[in-house]
Amino acid sequence: MKIASFNINGIKARLNALGDWLDEAQPDVAVLQEIKSVDEAFPREMIEDRGYNLETHGQKGFNGVAILSKLPLEDVQRGLPGDDSDTQARWIEATVVGKQAIRICGLYLPNGNPVELNADGSPVAGGKYAYKLAWMERLRARAEALLAEEMPALMAGDYNIIPQAEDASRPEVWRDDALFRPESRDAFRRIVNLGFTEAFRSRTHGPGHYTFWDYQAGAWNRNDGIRIDHFLLSPQAADLLLDCQIDKDIRAREKPSDHVPIWVELDL
Repeated sequence: MKIASFNINGIKARLNALGDWLDEAQPDVAVLQEIKSVDEAFPREMIEDRGYNLETHGQKGFNGVAILSKLPLEDVQRGLPGDDSDTQARWIEATVVGKQAIRICGLYLPNGNPVELNADGSPVAGGKYAYKLAWMERLRARAEALLAEEMPALMAGDYNIIPQAEDASRPEVWRDDALFRPESRDAFRRIVNLGFTEAFRSRTHGPGHYTFWDYQAGAWNRNDGIRIDHFLLSPQAADLLLDCQIDKDIRAREKPSDHVPIWVELDL
């Protein structure tokens, strides 16, 4: 089973590009981020005509996540548990049954900028950085619950986290950014250290592997990128891992997203 993650940066702007990629890559399941569309306005026909079942959790103008699957999607849940007041559409999960069942969670983790800190270095309450770290605490709680269920599970998407210096072409530029601050990376490690496998790094080591290149300042042509799109696999899913790759060349196409797809292949 091939499962992909792709921050498309707007379904309307990237509809043709998404269709072309689906035709070529042929993922069995894909989780999308930043669809930037309410559910009723999402162009379902393009997806469903390609044989996919579709579930969305949309929001007008920004955010929004979706799951596409050639197999039925069961027990669909929208919204990350832990804060009923959070109206941002950043989490969707469902069970897909191949040779065995797997729980697939698609996420779009908050960016967190600008970083606003109190004099003691703590995040300013109500600020974007505080929201990011609080969201990650909720994510850790959901991750613990997934592990307790003891079935194959994965959490995939745009984490807006640069895990290590080697995951940025110029790490010094990101030192004070919410994507690379120590608090952000520590929160990410606390989740991984629960028992998850970071799929890409389990297969590929060393610098120069990125999933995002800014539109500005010729970042793509200079390969000035960062790796912020990740797959975290539960132990039961990690045992099934066959491969994990980044579809880097998609970034060079016409009207691309600033992200590219990343995918895993599991023995499912």
